[in-house]
Amino acid sequence: MQISAFIATSLDGFIARPDQSIDWLENATSDATEDYGYEAFVKDISSVVMGRKTFQRILTFPQWPFQHQRVIVLSQTMKAVPPSLKDSVQLFDGTPGQLVEILGAEGDTHVYVDGSRAIQSFIDENLLTDITLTTLPILIGDGVSLFGHLDRDVPLKHVSTKAFQNGFVQSHYLFSNCRL
Repeated sequence: MQISAFIATSLDGFIARPDQSIDWLENATSDATEDYGYEAFVKDISSVVMGRKTFQRILTFPQWPFQHQRVIVLSQTMKAVPPSLKDSVQLFDGTPGQLVEILGAEGDTHVYVDGSRAIQSFIDENLLTDITLTTLPILIGDGVSLFGHLDRDVPLKHVSTKAFQNGFVQSHYLFSNCRL
């Protein structure tokens, strides 16, 4: 099973402001014809795993972005999902390891993990196989750190880097210590 992250950060490593705002990302100079590889990435994703805050943020989008994937929200406090999403979104309050066991037994082959805390929890359990990180040329100074505090070094293997005309830089890495 492949378990991937695909996420954007500010140059100083934040995915959102302290108030969860991503205005800096939404207002970034972007080429309207470029999706930065997202469509190619998501086309073979079977399940998306995210935390509660990421889920709540995505609920504010004009359109639900995961029409063809099952979504699993990691939360110990959330008790229900909106009725319109009850057939495609489920809640899970266990560990990433427990979830990976279930997904593997169900035949999932490629899982997308989104949101800083979800990504951090998969890294903590050595369950993330790879990450595609798009860095925007902006410093926001404070906010939600993508990686947060790490108790150990996490070795990565660089696969590729691509620079875009607007200054976005996208790198793909494999996690050397992944136990999958």
